[in-house]
Amino acid sequence: VQLQASGGGLVQAGGSLRLSCAASGSIFRIMTMGWYRQAAGKQRELVAIISTGGSTNYADSLKGRFTISRDNAKNTVYLQMNSLKPEDTAVYYCNAGLLAYATAPWSEYWGQGTLVTVSS
Repeated sequence: VQLQASGGGLVQAGGSLRLSCAASGSIFRIMTMGWYRQAAGKQRELVAIISTGGSTNYADSLKGRFTISRDNAKNTVYLQMNSLKPEDTAVYYCNAGLLAYATAPWSEYWGQGTLVTVSS
């Protein structure tokens, strides 16, 4: 299973970016998909997660600016980031909790990370 993230880059404060992450490989069912971020010198933190049915959970500080969505048919999760701030600068990692086959145990996978830099 591979998670391929894209969409990061440099943006000015107040701007927007949309991240995408596609899962591929041996996948029976993806239970949850999400985004985490890690700023320099800080621990990785939750940004948002979304279930197969569309239930979402956000970091409190990001509610209202970030929106997570997914396309189950494409095994893809998106993160729309608006009103970006310099403190949003970080490497953003996508995450998936899934079953590789019907009788497989739940397993967690991570993408390679995509850098988001917000200039002031």
